[in-house]
Amino acid sequence: MPQSSTASKKPNAAGQKALVIGAGIVGVNVALALQDKGYDVTIVDRGEPGMGASFGNAGGIAVTECAPIAMPGILSNVPGWLMDPLGPLSVRWRYLPKMLPWLARFLAASSKTRVEQIATELAALLHRAWDDYDPMIAKAGLADAVFKKEGALAVYRTDASRRKDDYGIDLRRRNGINIRDVSRSEIRDLEPDLAPIFACGVMEEDWGRVLDPYKIVMGLFKLFTDRGGKFETGEVTDFVYRDGKPRAAITTSGDNITFDTVVVACGAWSKTLSKRLGSPVPLDTERGYNTTVPYHGASLSRMVICADDSFVMTPMEMGIRVGGAVELGGLVASPNYDRAKALFAKGQQVLPKLNPEGGTEWMGFRPSMPDSKPVISKSPNHQNVFFAFGHGHLGLTLAATTGRLISDLMSGAETPVNMTPYRINRF
Repeated sequence: MPQSSTASKKPNAAGQKALVIGAGIVGVNVALALQDKGYDVTIVDRGEPGMGASFGNAGGIAVTECAPIAMPGILSNVPGWLMDPLGPLSVRWRYLPKMLPWLARFLAASSKTRVEQIATELAALLHRAWDDYDPMIAKAGLADAVFKKEGALAVYRTDASRRKDDYGIDLRRRNGINIRDVSRSEIRDLEPDLAPIFACGVMEEDWGRVLDPYKIVMGLFKLFTDRGGKFETGEVTDFVYRDGKPRAAITTSGDNITFDTVVVACGAWSKTLSKRLGSPVPLDTERGYNTTVPYHGASLSRMVICADDSFVMTPMEMGIRVGGAVELGGLVASPNYDRAKALFAKGQQVLPKLNPEGGTEWMGFRPSMPDSKPVISKSPNHQNVFFAFGHGHLGLTLAATTGRLISDLMSGAETPVNMTPYRINRF
């Protein structure tokens, strides 16, 4: 059911100062949506705009991915995964004690009852993604230049491995996702450069991709500044309170940035600030790796999901990006680029013309909640505090929808979906 606030609580946005902490794809979309409501918006970030996970992600507008990461039976797969340091899931063992509470909630979310509920709640957001993105990217002049909507092809080496995904595919179909089965010959027709090793696949019809994730962020950021939005570089560490409410953000440089309302949208770094604001949350990071290489004669016409090996290949403006997998290791440990090399080697098996010459490796932090749902929420403690983080693999996909929903919550407007499943205090 949609939610609304009473008219007596609806703020007058004109002249109100909103601070958005985080200049990634989510933060920038939140800032634009607040500008649409009439707020005077400042974005603050510890680094340059768009240089976190928004810079080097796989580029998918993954509107079909309502199935959570923790699916029924996942516990039986974990030991095998963890024995392979370069497999689809690995843990930095020194970090494991810190991860245990997150992992316990992650496994609890894999029960069939929970999975069915989570999928429905994620689908409610994902079904909005294109409708919320389209007007914003049109305003920024980005639609034709960098967005593609031609679906994604998931491929399987055997019929048996496809059948193992029956439940997940059926789950998505039951939640309104368009997925059709494709044969071996159809795979060859759709993507002739793939190795002839796939028995079958599925076409995820509504999936999209971007040609350069960084270009998306910066195009939207330019729209934000052209409208009069302000940006400051600084790492927020705490808040100044007045009359019991946070009224300014304190940065490491000693500056105080005043605000009437604040949105914490700084991805993997949101956990510390939400706790400072009285809302501890089980947020952690999935470290993702990829390699991007020039085309060198290799060709793909759409995003390809290699389901058996848990990686994706995306044709982009600068070349083909091969990435995926999950490493649980926090924010401090140095990258292990052997994981990127292992993924790329798998990519060469699938797309033989892939050539590593001129390639670049990258690692980024996916801010992830154990139930795979983002936090899109007002604070239970302060009426002028809001949260927008924890999107995991769906940050690029759900950024515009998150901005729309946060702006509705902040302005007291009716939201198009029930916001209870995404509240910060759901655990």
